[in-house]
Parts: sequence; structure tokens; C-alpha cells
Amino acid sequence: MKRRIAILGSTGSIGTQALDVISKHPSLLCAEVLTAKSNASLLIEQAIKHNVNAVVIADESKYEQVFKALDPYDIKVFTGKDSIGKLASGQNIHIVLTAMVGFSGLKPTIEAIKAGKAIALANKETLVAAGSIIMKLAKEYNAPIIPVDSEHSAIFQCLQGERAGIEKILLTASGGPFLGKTEREMEEATIEDALNHPKWNMGSKVSIDSATMMNKGLEMIEAHWLFDTEPSNIEIVVHPQSIVHSMVQFSDGSVTAQMSTPDMRLPIQYALTYPHRVSLNTERINFSSLSKLEFFKPNFNKFPTLKIAYKAIERGGNIPCAMNAANEAAVECFLSGKIKFTQIVKIIEETIKETLFIKEPSLEEIFETDKTAYKTATKLCYALTNKNQTK
Repeated sequence: MKRRIAILGSTGSIGTQALDVISKHPSLLCAEVLTAKSNASLLIEQAIKHNVNAVVIADESKYEQVFKALDPYDIKVFTGKDSIGKLASGQNIHIVLTAMVGFSGLKPTIEAIKAGKAIALANKETLVAAGSIIMKLAKEYNAPIIPVDSEHSAIFQCLQGERAGIEKILLTASGGPFLGKTEREMEEATIEDALNHPKWNMGSKVSIDSATMMNKGLEMIEAHWLFDTEPSNIEIVVHPQSIVHSMVQFSDGSVTAQMSTPDMRLPIQYALTYPHRVSLNTERINFSSLSKLEFFKPNFNKFPTLKIAYKAIERGGNIPCAMNAANEAAVECFLSGKIKFTQIVKIIEETIKETLFIKEPSLEEIFETDKTAYKTATKLCYALTNKNQTK
């Protein structure tokens, strides 16, 4: 039986690669529902090419454009953010690939979990903001969560068939575009510099998170929830070659690693076809020409987002949610040219300081924390913008 997939965020980097994977295995996979925030033209193109059942365009001003284009193809068109979770929860859906960027992926993911859908999770912010709630719901509604991030997919693959407990997770990081740069050079970094990732082709938000290494902080928190492992037992290691995607150390000292050339289609496909492996036309590793694999500790002083993330999850409660919201706001400000690259960290730190701590937040309090922290961070951005302009 074909697995019918709902792709939440089909026009982004993960979504477009997922559609490529699906197109390569028409007897196994089928794109059923696609959703996009505002990229109407690409959504229309995808819907027609993959002959989907329905689409959602979250931006209501684009509804008429999408409807007129898809009506001749008998493809249903919905609009508004609330429609995303409803379609993802439909009886005709087997797997929901959550590839929406940021906190916006939380609500539809929860709706899909409550409908008992298998979740192919590419939205790390969902677990960062509400990890405890999400994992409890997944257990309650018997909704499996299969990670799509290359690092978490690697850990997940390393654990297949294992009965021993995890002693340590070794979470690999490429180091991003500023790995070999000085702190002085990072002070003067342009938007183009920060987006220029040496290994991965990602969306702008994820690329900036990689440049600050906040993405690795978010992934550490995600790994904590996915694999029920204490943050102190999750070690981040810089691995510039991006061949080893992560490792697991077991109680006897053995270390298992998952390796492949950098290609996000591999973890996407693994999540959509799990527990099976199917063919993929990705580049193979040539070990005879592979000169070296390097691993070393990240510089926490140069990349203070890592300290912030470890402190946030150690404190717990709603603090990781506030950290994530502040990061989203600060990255948006940087991408719009309002603040310097190194000021992203300052905004996150100040926002956390101003956040009212809630030890065991409800889902409503998580949403309120996100809203409040985002507003706080935005105000701090404006203050820094004015300060930068007066210099």
C-alpha cells in the first residue's frame, strides 16, 4: 500500500527535496497534501506536477491566485494557518512531514499527533519549545516520531536493533561558514557571509542558525527529548567534512556512527520509508580518496549560543521556548539588515532575562511565552537598530 504524505512546508528546502524523493518511488510514496506559507507560484507548480489531492496556502491574500490555477485540475484549495493541521489530520494521510520553519510548526504537529499520524519531524523548534508536551502526546496517541534532521536521523539509525542504553550522544556540527573566522571578522559579517554555508544548501533561517551555531543548540535540545538523554550526555563535536552525521556511544565503550555524503534526501527518505531502506541516487563515499575525518570541540566563547542552549534546557520549563522565540526574532532582524550578526546573541540573552519563568508550562503558556518573548526580542532589535544608526 502506498504511503500518502502530507508535507507541511512543501516549498522550502526540506519540502522540495521530499517531493523529489517521493517522485523517485511512485509505487511506495504519494504526495497527498501540500502546504505553503506564501510561495503561491511554487505551490501551484508542485501541486500540478505531483497531482495532489489538496493544498493550503497560509497567506489568505494568495488564495484566489492558487484557487484559479488549480481549479481546472480538481485540486482542493484551502487557506489560513488553521487549515494546515486539519488537512494533515485527515483520514487519507499516513505520514505528516513537518517541514515548516520555526514555532509555526508546533500547532499543526500537535493536531497530527492527536490524529495518531506518524510524524516525520523536520521542525526542531517543535521539540525545543514544547518537548515535554509533545513527547507525552505522542505516547498518548500512539503517534511515532521519526526524525528528519540529518543528525537525529543518524542517531535514530544507530539505535536500530540495539538493546543497550545510550551512554553518550555525539552530535556532529559542520561548524558553519565562520568556523575558521576570528571573532573580529564575525563582528563585521554580512548577511551574504552568514548565508554562505560550506556544505549544506538550506533556507535562510536555518543557514543563519548554522552560522551562529544556534542550530546545534536547538538540535541538542531536540536530541534530549527524542532519545530521552540528559543534556550532559550529549556532546557536540565539530566535524567539518560532514560525512559522519552523528554517533552513539554505548555502555561498553563502543561507538556507532552513521555516515554518508551530505544529502538531505537520505534522512528524508529514511523517515518516509522506515523501517525499510530503498535505493537512492546519492553520491557514495569513496573511502580510498577520503583523506581525513576531523573532530574537535566547538569554541563556546566564539559561539555563545551553545552555552545559552545548554543553560536553557538545564533550567527547563518555558525558557527553551523563550530562547527559540528570541532567536527567530533576532534572525529576522539580522536578515533585514537591522542589526549586526553578533547582536543576535545579545538579543537572545536579554530576552531570556526578561522572561517570567514557568517550571511546568501548559500548552497555552507555551504559546503565550512564544508571543511575549518574540515581542520582547523585537523591541530589543529596534533599540539596537537605533543605537547602530546613531554611531
